[in-house]
Amino acid sequence: MRLKAWGRLLGAMLLALAAAGRAHAADDLVTRGEYVAHAADCGACHTRAGGEPFAGGLAFHLPMGTLYAPNITPDTQTGIGRYSEAEFIRALRQGIRRDGATLYPAMPYPSYARMTDDDLHALYAYFMHGVKPVSHPVVQTGLTWPFSMRWPLVLWRRLFAPDPGEVQHQMRERQFPDALVARGSYLVEGPGHCGACHTPRAITMQEKALTALDGTVYLSGGAPVDGWRPVSLRGDNRTGLGRWNEQDIVRFLATGRMPLGAAFGGMTDAIGHGTQHLTPTDQLAIARFLKTLSPQTPAADGWKYDPAATLALRAGDVSARGAALYVDSCAACHRTDGRGYPTTFPPLAGNPVVMDPTPDSLIRIVLAGHVLRATRQTPSAFVMPGFAARMDDAAVADTVTFIRAAWGNNAPAVTAEDVGRIRRTLAAEHPPLSLPLN
Repeated sequence: MRLKAWGRLLGAMLLALAAAGRAHAADDLVTRGEYVAHAADCGACHTRAGGEPFAGGLAFHLPMGTLYAPNITPDTQTGIGRYSEAEFIRALRQGIRRDGATLYPAMPYPSYARMTDDDLHALYAYFMHGVKPVSHPVVQTGLTWPFSMRWPLVLWRRLFAPDPGEVQHQMRERQFPDALVARGSYLVEGPGHCGACHTPRAITMQEKALTALDGTVYLSGGAPVDGWRPVSLRGDNRTGLGRWNEQDIVRFLATGRMPLGAAFGGMTDAIGHGTQHLTPTDQLAIARFLKTLSPQTPAADGWKYDPAATLALRAGDVSARGAALYVDSCAACHRTDGRGYPTTFPPLAGNPVVMDPTPDSLIRIVLAGHVLRATRQTPSAFVMPGFAARMDDAAVADTVTFIRAAWGNNAPAVTAEDVGRIRRTLAAEHPPLSLPLN
């Protein structure tokens, strides 16, 4: 009898240990899924300011109207709580909803097609068991006809979205110089979907390149959205990352700031919800991969500091267009030599955003101001005030023209019409795509 009792006790203990092991494994899977969600930047698009995490409702103002991010919490009525794992993976890799309708390509499923089975399995576990369900219906009411119809998206998807099977085969066959570059390629081209913003799109809205194998157009800079222009992530010396080293990029991904510049626009959200949460090894992997991308423009088209503007300002010469406005409104933080006070007040001399052929981002920052947000490593935030109420379009154009011409930047002048176009995006119906990062 004693042996039987001991046997039952031992059996119960083994069952309890097995259950504890399964629970621990499930917790580990959810934790891994949360990390994948950061790598995939899910929060930046599916969490609106003041809203619950992943409950949707964030507005994207596009040429065809306003698109609202859906609720992706596990709520069974208004979210994705009824999705099976297979349906979840199909939505991410192929852009097909549970009901068979095609998702709008603002959802970066052409990039998510590269995500591994293990990552998607963990991501599903996180969204089903690690995210709080929130009842929040999101209705697409802001798209104009015919873009409000979903059935044409089936044709778009068949024409432009990659086949997940072919993508997975390509990933297995692709060669890299080392494992770190391979990991960086996966993070950038897959879950990180960097090309969704930083690669130009065709008139039919597909990205012109999905990977580095598609040529130098990949990550060469995207189209402006609400006055923000995503910059090139390639090795161009003037308007890309040619003068950044690996540690500069790592620091930027972790904090949103480094000696040559600072995050702005939607990139602040990508860092706040995404890259700051990655491990230092993954941040380095991204940096190392980006440094393998050759310049799109000739390497000779570089930047060299020119002290002429500095010498003129220090001598009291403000005869250049916009020079007096710059001294009055900008020099206290960014200095007469344009070098700023990194990493608090970004430099303007040699800043890729300043030298971008499209001046939209610089104009918007001058008009609306910006917040250099706090991150886990840099708990202090710094605010640049906006000058929309203090300067008319001509004054902003003059100021921006001075900044783009000085210190060797040598970028084209800006017109009052350029400023007016960006000022219109500041209206209430076109708020900037930016979220609090708490």
